Amino acid sequence: MSFKYREDKFLNELDQYIQSTYSEHYSSDKLQTLDVIDACGDAKAFCRSNIIKYASRYDRKGSARQDLLKVLHYGILLMHFHTRDQANYAAADFAAQED
Repeated sequence: MSFKYREDKFLNELDQYIQSTYSEHYSSDKLQTLDVIDACGDAKAFCRSNIIKYASRYDRKGSARQDLLKVLHYGILLMHFHTRDQANYAAADFAAQED
């Protein structure tokens, strides 16, 4: 399939970015900060807030591309927590979590 807007390339870049976050110092343990935030019941609000933060500072501070990658990453994390909290969580297919 040929993507008109190079979505496949951007998805690959996003995948590489997300993988890189797992090798950073703050995620070297099995328990991540987001796990603690989730245990407090604030994971969705945290993700939503970070989406707003990085979207609003886009192209104003630091790297605009990094801000976009962070928006997308937090969007995926928010999708995870949203889906998990839905009644049909058990029926959802989380192939990535099975690895």
